[in-house]
Amino acid sequence: MRHGSLFSGIGGFDLAAEWMGWENVFHCEWNEFGRKVLNHYWPNAKSYEDITQTDFSIHRGKIDVLTGGFPCQPYSNAGKRLGKEDERHLWPEMLRAIREIRPTYVVGENVRGLVNWSGGLVFEEVCADLEAEGYEVQPFLLPACGKDAPHRRDRIWFVAHYNNRDWEKVRLQTRGQEYVDGIERAGDASDSNSPSLKSKSEPKQRQGEFKRRSFFDLPDNWETFPTEPPICGGNDGLPERMDGISFPKWRNESIKAYGNAIVPQVAFEIFKAIQNLKK
Repeated sequence: MRHGSLFSGIGGFDLAAEWMGWENVFHCEWNEFGRKVLNHYWPNAKSYEDITQTDFSIHRGKIDVLTGGFPCQPYSNAGKRLGKEDERHLWPEMLRAIREIRPTYVVGENVRGLVNWSGGLVFEEVCADLEAEGYEVQPFLLPACGKDAPHRRDRIWFVAHYNNRDWEKVRLQTRGQEYVDGIERAGDASDSNSPSLKSKSEPKQRQGEFKRRSFFDLPDNWETFPTEPPICGGNDGLPERMDGISFPKWRNESIKAYGNAIVPQVAFEIFKAIQNLKK
């Protein structure tokens, strides 16, 4: 499988694709710090900077899975929620890239606030735009604690397939909450009082320190991750070496990058469901 990522950050989607054994063909990230991380770990992937200035047509028909955590700041409850009036509303650019690339699958990610911003205007727009391009789309509201992370981190995930006939398989194989037609269906995965979340809230220490993991280890056991590290890589599911090439003066960039990153363990579950369709 061939994977390309947009709004790549420090490579959450790319890492999940690596875990799948997929080829990371290209990434696109405007932030200098993010590009250094991406180019360090995936030097053979083509690197793009500003999505608004990039023509992706050379990849048309050559990408199996295109991903993108398009900027969340316009819809986040932590911001001003300017939505489409915010210059960081870049879904139209991701849609243009989808038109130019025509991938088989699209996986988009954003904050939960996108669902109810302006009565769901942008949420509906994303679904309608994908359908207009010939994709069948299924949105999911999936929390990080659905993969036993020690916190919720709810995110809306758009999973789309071009002329899909096996969509029910993806829906059944994807774990966590499901968001359909504006109705949130509660499940144990997103319950902040669930035993799973409580049991992970105070991770165990081993000989006074947390177990070290190599970069490519898939962290199934969240108990080895601190919940309040100096920078929030551990509890967001990213290995400690993800930004290990950074310089002290870029510590703030590391913190910001982790905060903006997707949780790759959740993307990994979606990717597994997609690959199962190939069997």
